Amino acid sequence: MDNMLRVAGIVQDSIVDGPGIRLVVFTQGCKHNCTGCHNPHTHSFKGGKLVDFESIIKMIKENPLLDGITLSGGEPFEQAKPLAKLAERVKKLGYSIVTYTGYTYEFIERNSSEINGWTELLDNIDVLVDGKFEIEKKNLMLKLRGSENQRIIDVKKTKLNREIVLADI
Repeated sequence: MDNMLRVAGIVQDSIVDGPGIRLVVFTQGCKHNCTGCHNPHTHSFKGGKLVDFESIIKMIKENPLLDGITLSGGEPFEQAKPLAKLAERVKKLGYSIVTYTGYTYEFIERNSSEINGWTELLDNIDVLVDGKFEIEKKNLMLKLRGSENQRIIDVKKTKLNREIVLADI
C-alpha cells in the first residue's frame, strides 16, 4: 500500500504549477478546507482514485520535456509516506519537486518526527509553497500562490541556514 496514492487527478504538462514544464499530482484528501479553495473537490478523503506511483514514474519517463513534478492537492502531507517514496525516485531521475501545502514550514518541522513520512517527504522537496489559502489575502498577481500569507520556500537553503529562505523563482 506504500506505493499507492489517492489522487484527484494528474496534469501531465503544466506551466503554471512551478518553474518550467511540470507533471502535477493532485492528491485527494485535505483537512484544511480553506474558504475559497481552488480545488474543493480534493477535500474528501474518500474521493479520487488509487494510483500506483509506478504509473506516475512511467508518465515522467515518457515526457522528455519535463523539468520536474509538483505535488498539490488536496494536502500532500496527508499522504506523506507514499509521496516521500515517489519523491525520492523522482529526485534520482534528476527532476525538481515543488510541493503545495496548507501547513507552514515551521509546523511541518515541529511535527515531522511524529508523523510518518513527513521528514522523508520534506527532505526530497526543492520548493515548498506553504500556508493555507486565505481568501481575505487573495491576490491574483502573486507568482505560484493564491494569497499573500503563502511563501515560496527554498527547502535546501532553509535547512542549511536554519531560517526561512524564500526561493528565487
